Amino acid sequence: MDNNFNNLSLVQLILKWKWHIMIITVAAALCGAIFSSSTFITPLYKSEAVAYPANISPYSDESETEQMLQIINSQSIADSIIEKYDLWTDYKIDKNYKFAKTYMINEYRSKIKISKTPYEAVSITVMDKDPDVACNIAKDILNFYDKKVHFLHTQKVGEVVEMYERQLREKQHNIDSLKKRYTEISTTYGITDISSQSRETTKSILSGSSKASEMQANIEQYGAEIHDLHTKIAAEGNTYVATKLDYEKELRFFHSELTYSNIITEPFPADKKAFPVRWVVVALSALGALLLSIVVIFIIENRKRFVAENK
Repeated sequence: MDNNFNNLSLVQLILKWKWHIMIITVAAALCGAIFSSSTFITPLYKSEAVAYPANISPYSDESETEQMLQIINSQSIADSIIEKYDLWTDYKIDKNYKFAKTYMINEYRSKIKISKTPYEAVSITVMDKDPDVACNIAKDILNFYDKKVHFLHTQKVGEVVEMYERQLREKQHNIDSLKKRYTEISTTYGITDISSQSRETTKSILSGSSKASEMQANIEQYGAEIHDLHTKIAAEGNTYVATKLDYEKELRFFHSELTYSNIITEPFPADKKAFPVRWVVVALSALGALLLSIVVIFIIENRKRFVAENK
């Protein structure tokens, strides 16, 4: 009974002040419509790009998408966008202000949202007063991302390339040293093929040749070294070839011009503003004014009743 009485009293109260409430609500709605116009609030246009990572390897336990998010959110890419589009002027922030950098980063993060979609893609949403600028910023974030990843990869691959180059120089030096010694022995003592020369020398010794005895002595003295040199040259040559193949593979990657994202949704200049949404502003203004006016009227009526009861 008390609840029904209270509800009835509230309805009677609203009916009593209905014209006041209606005027306040309509006035608030009109104010919301006026103050949400471009005269008072700069309209913002939204442009969005969606991309998957490509041609990258994750670090540690992170996924390719998480790595892409980390790089796109890096300070270097933010600084590149800020400088290219002079966002200091666009966001009306004085560079000489003490906390200018903090304000810029906060404004940048509020206008440019980087997030992961439920399907492991990366979404880049840009809001700006110029739809073309919003679109171009979204594109350039991906461009700067490609350049950043390319720089990181070439930096690391460059170290690997230098390592292979040092290894190849060392191998070549070893092969040249072994060949030089092999040539010295072959030229000085005439030893080239131990197996065939040994057979021929044995036949010549049996026929009484003095030169054959000298050749046999040379073979006995330097034959083992020649055989060892021949084996080492072959082994070093095989290692050199294998290393050269790995080196050429890394060198191709070092000089390649890869892109590191597959763009699923291309950004485009919006033809309709995304902020503010006027009907939402008008509706919230009217609703807020309605509730506030009811509260104020309730307070006024209770005050009147309290005064009357205490007379």
